[in-house]
Amino acid sequence: MVKKKPTLEKIDPGFGSSILVKRHMEFLGSYKPFWHFHPEMELVYIDKGQGKRHIGNHLSYFNNSQLLLIGANLPHNGFTDRLTTTGSETLIQFKEDFLGINFFDIPEMKRIKEMFERSKKGILFGAETKEKVGPEIQKLPEKQGFEKIVSFLEILHALSNTEDYKVLNADGYAFETEQQDSAKIDAIYKYINQNFKEHIPLDEIADVATMTVPAFCRYFKKVTGKTFTKLVNEYRVVHATKLLSESQMSITDIAFECGFNNFSHFNKLFKEITGKSASKYRSEMKKIL
Repeated sequence: MVKKKPTLEKIDPGFGSSILVKRHMEFLGSYKPFWHFHPEMELVYIDKGQGKRHIGNHLSYFNNSQLLLIGANLPHNGFTDRLTTTGSETLIQFKEDFLGINFFDIPEMKRIKEMFERSKKGILFGAETKEKVGPEIQKLPEKQGFEKIVSFLEILHALSNTEDYKVLNADGYAFETEQQDSAKIDAIYKYINQNFKEHIPLDEIADVATMTVPAFCRYFKKVTGKTFTKLVNEYRVVHATKLLSESQMSITDIAFECGFNNFSHFNKLFKEITGKSASKYRSEMKKIL
């Protein structure tokens, strides 16, 4: 059996800098998104692209653009399935104490400190904030030294003062993990991704995690806040939202394509998870697109 590599991502901001800023102008075909975490917080802005958000126990798809703040040690996948010909992804990774242990404890930094706390569950900013702050984020790679730090603080200040956001893991479950947990969850999620269209017996997935079934069920609930069956069903529904917006398949065919062998069960779960029926979701997405 091949030993799985740990998925703690080590981030080096480079000599003479306390934050790491990267900008990707095109999708790299060899890049495979993977389930990982790091002690650094991560601010991600994609101006034109498409992909899947998998942050903690949150799953959803985005189309065109997104602006996210991900807290320290919050597991997530890479985000871009593809960029448009004029699209780019700008990513800033930084430790909460990059300006010193107590810097964000002063009264003037209170709102930023509160935003950092919210980011432990993942923050998705809205269209108005993306339009205002996104261009400033894109300018950051061109700046150096003191100017870069000041500009970044202004970005954090703007983000902390907006109400135009939502917390992705809003159920109160902050998904924090240790390195060995991340490697095990990585293996589990990869297996789900490859096999969610079929029934996955508990003994089969427990074997992937090298655990007994009872131990696996306790472990999975502890680190994700959900039962295995619930998460797999959410994964299937998320895939269904992608097919509803991007394909011409019938809703019945989509249900079976996503691993549901009972159409009424699919309808019930889809409405329970998304808050609307599959047909209503498709009609709303057509208007948006």
